[in-house]
Amino acid sequence: QLQLAESGGEVVQAGGSLVLSCAASGYTTGTYCMAWFRQSPGEEREGVASLNEPKWNRYYTAYADSVKDRFIISLDDRKNALYLKMNRLDVEDSGIYYCAAGRSAGPKSYCEISPQLYTYWGQGTQVTVSS
Repeated sequence: QLQLAESGGEVVQAGGSLVLSCAASGYTTGTYCMAWFRQSPGEEREGVASLNEPKWNRYYTAYADSVKDRFIISLDDRKNALYLKMNRLDVEDSGIYYCAAGRSAGPKSYCEISPQLYTYWGQGTQVTVSS
C-alpha cells in the first residue's frame, strides 16, 4: 500500500521559486507512475508533471505545457521522495498541489497526467503566488 504526503507549500512572490516534496511510503522502482497535480477553487484538477522510473535511476518525465521549462519533477529513490521544483512562479500557479501515484506506464513510456489514471493521492499542500 502506497502512502503519499506532500509538504513545502507556502506563499511566494511572483517570479520566485519553490520546491514541493512528497514522501512516498511504499514506493518501489518500476511499479508506479508518479505525478503532481494542482487544483484551484472552482477549477478541475490539472495535471502538472509526471515521472516514470521503469528501472533504477532511469526516468521518463512529462509536463503540462503551462509549466514546461519552468517546473522540474524528480525522484530520490533512496528517500522514496518525489519533488517538484517550481521556477518563475506566476499567480496562475496558485492552488493546492497534490502528489499522486498510479500504475506504471511500462519500461519505455511516459506517464499520462490524467487524474483518472492515478489511484493514490496525498492530502495536498497549498501554494499561493502573490503579485
